[in-house]
Amino acid sequence: MLLTVDRGKPQTLTIQVYEQIREAIWNEVLREGIKLPSSRELAQQSGVSRNIVMEAYDQLLAEGYLEVRPRSGTYVADGASLRHRPGPVGDRGGAGAGGGAGRRAGAGQHEPQSSEYAERAWIDFHASRPATDYFPRHLWGRLAKEACYESPEHSFGYLEPEGALKLRRVLAPYLRQVRGVHCQPGQILITGGATQALYLITKLLTDPQGYIAAEDPTASEMRSIFTYAGAEVRPIPVDDKGILPDRLSRSDSPRFVFVTPSHQFPLGGTLPIQRRIQLIDYARAMNCYIVEDDYDSEFTYDGVPIHAMQGLDPERVIYVGTFSKILSPSLRIGYVVLPQSLLPAFRTSKWYLDRHTSALEQLILARFIEQGHLDRHIRRMRKVYRKRREVLIRSLSEHFGEVDILGHAAGMHLVVRFKQVSFSEALLERIQSAGVLVYPVEQFALQKGAYTNSIVLGYGGLTTDLIKEGIRRMKIVMAEMPEMGLAVGDDHLLNE
Repeated sequence: MLLTVDRGKPQTLTIQVYEQIREAIWNEVLREGIKLPSSRELAQQSGVSRNIVMEAYDQLLAEGYLEVRPRSGTYVADGASLRHRPGPVGDRGGAGAGGGAGRRAGAGQHEPQSSEYAERAWIDFHASRPATDYFPRHLWGRLAKEACYESPEHSFGYLEPEGALKLRRVLAPYLRQVRGVHCQPGQILITGGATQALYLITKLLTDPQGYIAAEDPTASEMRSIFTYAGAEVRPIPVDDKGILPDRLSRSDSPRFVFVTPSHQFPLGGTLPIQRRIQLIDYARAMNCYIVEDDYDSEFTYDGVPIHAMQGLDPERVIYVGTFSKILSPSLRIGYVVLPQSLLPAFRTSKWYLDRHTSALEQLILARFIEQGHLDRHIRRMRKVYRKRREVLIRSLSEHFGEVDILGHAAGMHLVVRFKQVSFSEALLERIQSAGVLVYPVEQFALQKGAYTNSIVLGYGGLTTDLIKEGIRRMKIVMAEMPEMGLAVGDDHLLNE
């Protein structure tokens, strides 16, 4: 096996080695069960350091492409390659379908809303809030001025429903490079955040007789979008690696399967390649789509970010992304990458919904990406979130001792599983009375009862001081309840 690396490329040498091995596995150049060269041997053959090969191997092991056999070596894992690529999806359940009022599944409890407590100093561990204190205001303002002065006059008129061509032309190669998404600018539809993208998908792909198969647990906001659009939602259980494809129905086909494979919300698992291929094979066999929500994949703290599922089969996977988590929720720009067959219906629906997304912000964002500012911002925020995550884990350890941290080290939240603790309404209200908002995993689950001892703690939007204070307050409240079995220790007063 001979790899070629180019030190002039923007990708790191590790990523180049990783991607070449992964492509060879996908295309069955490296077949399942083949033994790979040792890291030392491959490094010598390819002209890179052994550490680079070891890092690439570690990433491929984490994603399930490779397996280590004790005292034998490293091998291509079973189920790691695609074996066939049939043609585009047919009309069944396609874009012409109406979004009738099918049976609505319960969307679970509503997430606590901190807006009603705005006048109080709440410490809100919400999972989806980025660090808005790091938003590049001055740079954004300068780019806004440039866009106003330098953009042609037609940019300030009505745009195409699918969004500014300038942004789509910049976004297509960016997604190919950083997420492995295969698309042309014409396949991208700019939306008012991921929320609008998912609403459009649901309205166009579902009907009163159809249903959506969705991960359980999943974000209650996502379920609300599906049910509001008139769809039935059937829960599919997940484990520590993500959705369980073998639990999907073989007797009746969903209109689409909703997944968050790069960083499952809320449990944080990363879907291995074997299950990704199982999902693709299922979608092909059942003639349906997969909707991939790639909401926070840019922020990975161990290894390199795992590529999107969409690259495995662009005709079966509809890819949804957003800039709300990367930059700011106030920037209502999301996007959906569509198979060619769905574009006409989506363009029409977008036109009737709001004509087009804000033109000026699209032009600013295009400049932001094109000039390399987005890459630099993401690198900066990885460091910020990594530190906040470390402070949160350390604070939990100091106050609660041994707790389980679930999920891959990525994103802006983690899940904590406590021993012999049940997050009842009474306990949550007590924690809230101390000025702290936490989110039980149970509220994100359709099938209740499996996650009563687990909570979601978001750290993206909190400073390290607020993180430490929030966990301290939570410990005090829980220690004051005898059934928790916790000792208060030296902490006996809340800060007023």
